[in-house]
Amino acid sequence: HDTVVGDRLKVIFLENYKVTLAEKIIPASDLSEQISTAGTEASGTGNMKFMLNGALTIGTMDGANVEMAEEAGEENLFIFGMRVDDVDAMDKSGYDAMDYYNRIPELKQAMDQIAGGFFSPDQHDLFKDIVNMLLHHDRFKVFADYEAYIKCQEKVSALYKNPKEWTKMVIHNIAGCGKFSSDRTISQYAREIWGMEPSLERIPAPDDPRQ
Repeated sequence: HDTVVGDRLKVIFLENYKVTLAEKIIPASDLSEQISTAGTEASGTGNMKFMLNGALTIGTMDGANVEMAEEAGEENLFIFGMRVDDVDAMDKSGYDAMDYYNRIPELKQAMDQIAGGFFSPDQHDLFKDIVNMLLHHDRFKVFADYEAYIKCQEKVSALYKNPKEWTKMVIHNIAGCGKFSSDRTISQYAREIWGMEPSLERIPAPDDPRQ
């Protein structure tokens, strides 16, 4: 209901996400957010679908983002944040969310507004569990990547105003998708995991009398 951005910026929750809904969302997207902390994502395929359909990726070097950067060139993705080695080092040295909370004014303001009910005036403690987790029990170290994420989003915004350069990055991404073909994937899995080679024998049709 904000008079300044109400008609320009909208957050929409789409219920019952499934393939039929993805078929509408993914081709319509300009930017794909793949922002898991490095070393925590098992590697899905959604980011590849966005890539194939022309969306650029803002993300960490985690999961399939690593392979996408190898194929399209890291310069053609918006990569930010810690790498796996950085996360491992922080695990050893210790992560203190309150340090970031007290040091970054805009982060502190956002957390205070969430905790104080600014976004949930009818239920001030609606987000207390999220606030408590982020400030005291966050194994994903979200605040550690906060500043890098904001700077990277600024880079996204600046480039989006330059359609020629944005389109150039899109083309590099689409051209780099070949590795993620199911044909290549299945062939490699069969060869390297199951030790099988392709068979050239034709599969009989369902109504074939040889069945």
